[in-house]
Amino acid sequence: MNKKTVIPLAGVAIAALLIGLAVGRVASSGNHAHESSTAAPEAMADPAKPTIWTCSMHPQIRQPEPGKCPICGMDLIPLVEDSGSDSGPRELSMSEASRALAEIQTSAVKQEYPAVDIRLVGKLGYDETREKSLTARFPARIDELFVNYNGIRVQQGEHLAQVYSPELLTAQRELITAYRADPNSSITRAARDKLRLWDLLPEQIDAILESGEAKDHFELKAPIGGVVVAKNVKEGDYVKTGEPLFRIVDLSVLWADLDAYESDLPWLRFGQKVTFTVESFPGESFHGQITFIEPEVNRKTRTIPVRVNVPNADGRLKPGMFVRGVVQSRLAENGKVYAPELAGKWISPMHPEIIKDGPGQCDICGMDLVPAEQLGYVDNAEAPAPITVPASAVLRTGKRAVVYVEKPDAERPTYEGREIVLGPRAGDSFIVVAGLDAGERVVTNGAFKIDSALQIQAKPSMMNPEGGGPMPGHNHGAATATSGADPAQHPEMSMLEIPAETAAQLMDAYFKMQAALAADNLEAAKEQAKAMMSVTGHSGPLPELLHKMLAADSLDALRKPHFDELSAALIAAAMQSPSAFPEGLLIMHCPMVYGDHGADWLQAKEPLQNPYFGAMMLSCGEVKEVIGE
Repeated sequence: MNKKTVIPLAGVAIAALLIGLAVGRVASSGNHAHESSTAAPEAMADPAKPTIWTCSMHPQIRQPEPGKCPICGMDLIPLVEDSGSDSGPRELSMSEASRALAEIQTSAVKQEYPAVDIRLVGKLGYDETREKSLTARFPARIDELFVNYNGIRVQQGEHLAQVYSPELLTAQRELITAYRADPNSSITRAARDKLRLWDLLPEQIDAILESGEAKDHFELKAPIGGVVVAKNVKEGDYVKTGEPLFRIVDLSVLWADLDAYESDLPWLRFGQKVTFTVESFPGESFHGQITFIEPEVNRKTRTIPVRVNVPNADGRLKPGMFVRGVVQSRLAENGKVYAPELAGKWISPMHPEIIKDGPGQCDICGMDLVPAEQLGYVDNAEAPAPITVPASAVLRTGKRAVVYVEKPDAERPTYEGREIVLGPRAGDSFIVVAGLDAGERVVTNGAFKIDSALQIQAKPSMMNPEGGGPMPGHNHGAATATSGADPAQHPEMSMLEIPAETAAQLMDAYFKMQAALAADNLEAAKEQAKAMMSVTGHSGPLPELLHKMLAADSLDALRKPHFDELSAALIAAAMQSPSAFPEGLLIMHCPMVYGDHGADWLQAKEPLQNPYFGAMMLSCGEVKEVIGE
């Protein structure tokens, strides 16, 4: 073999070797495609090594430069190599540069009394304790009405009507006769009590005795001051004993009947102050106090009725007015409301405006006062504050809540996944019952990227607490595999929570998605999932559901269970906050979905267009309920 032959062969061998190394690198890159969603320090430190950009939700996407994921539109991020075999099963390590690229942000866990504004809606109504019904205590004829239409305001003691009654005439004569014989006899007292029980006022009885003669006509007087809201007689009517004549309501105090969500119940207590507004007086606030919290949930609206006493001395507020109320509340560690101004105080269980420094009786009703702590308040101003964590740090599946905690002593930025037990939500924070300590730092931005990286490495994560299993991004057929499954076997479907404000923002895209599914247009439905993602972002359970929709390879895979799950969450949000959807919504139901129990969806108007079957059964279903009317 001469040199001319050797040189070409050597070149071929070298080229083959380079190709083999390249193929090996590609294969290795494929094997590590799911190991993390953040940039590795090696990839950044070695300028000769090209950076591969991938999607944290769809790691099969590989591009040599940054851009948008062609599937979900999410920003691509640098691919991270293995973060090290010494990391724990639920830990992810990265360099400072990788953390900056992944936009990881942390916040300290606090121990504080979280403040939250509980928003309530309802209407003003009569104070039932200030209603008086005037009934006929003796047979009579209505000869003259001084109050002859509803709505007249009367003062206590003013005349309402003039009546004629033979029985009353006889009773007056009995009183006069007995009084003349002996003013202090038992017969006189009995005759006087008889007239008193017939609703004659004391001054009327005294006037009869002073005149010394029985009158054939008698004036009915108003027992209380207020507004006549019911007039049940006309001039010339004959009435029998017990028949209603008038109903008078004192409007100097009203009741505001408000509705609270079940989730707001831990924050509400008897005696709390409520600030509210009405449409008639924009920019002006009114005040009241909670006097009653219904012990039972309304089975139709899933809300708790709350009653508020509202002073109305000037009469500007009218029964029937729509009101929007706010209760400012703080919660202590033991689940009681933190109100330092009530520490050690005693409150009337019927009239919360009566507050004293020690035991005693209510000045209004005479009931014994009770300690404030018996009504759900903390027993002193030193009650321990609960642990709180920003809501943006919590990843929720419906069954579990996970946060990623920054390890303070690690050589590289390291984050550990930790399951926690959540208490009530307080505005932009959650109360943590167990799992975190004050001072620890949790990831508030980028937690979903860390979780995705752990999923790629088959480590325990939010959606897969045991770890292992197929890597995300290459199992799109799973959506088809679960299609038609009974949601009862997948309880997480009904656990997705969407705030009412977010639901209202998503509704336009949702209606377009529903119409696209009804038209059997898969791509148009996916476009609306992308539109929703521009509102929700890419982190959290709802964006994850939208990513599943984008990964669906068939209409049936997108419809069941993903569209069903989205619809259920939006329906729940709309039913909890109907005022957020002023145009009204229709809840549609098709009994044929899943073969037995059916499924629901929302439409803005009729006619019904079934998104679960499309053209095959476009009109299958019925209007189940109307929200907002």
